[in-house]
Amino acid sequence: MKFIIINGPNLNLLGKRENDIYGDETFNDFFEKLKKKFANQEISYFQSNIEGELIDKIQEVGYNYDGIILNAAAYTHTSIGIADAVKAITTPVVEVHISNTFSREDYRHKSYISPNAKGVIVGFGLQSYELALQSFLYIAKRN
Repeated sequence: MKFIIINGPNLNLLGKRENDIYGDETFNDFFEKLKKKFANQEISYFQSNIEGELIDKIQEVGYNYDGIILNAAAYTHTSIGIADAVKAITTPVVEVHISNTFSREDYRHKSYISPNAKGVIVGFGLQSYELALQSFLYIAKRN
């Protein structure tokens, strides 16, 4: 199966940024471990701090992948454009967040993406990505 993780702004700073919230592991290190653990799956990764590039990538892969794991980061709470891109495609999307957004500032409680996502996983650190991947594989196994 073919999956992609799409990360939004500032997630390129994982391991350096607010370690008390996001941990001290870089995303690249985590991603390498994830690929090894799920070696039978094709997993790719894309990160951008630019909203339009995230939309372009969602549109590019949104008709020919088995699943998208999307952490739009701050754009989750502001981007109708990303929400519309998720709504427009046929590939299912699981929205993920490393931190529990509901235990943080009030503006982080609203997601424009959630209504169009297959599911939402929040607050399990980097394991949120693995849980999203497992959810796709579980559903595929059942079908």
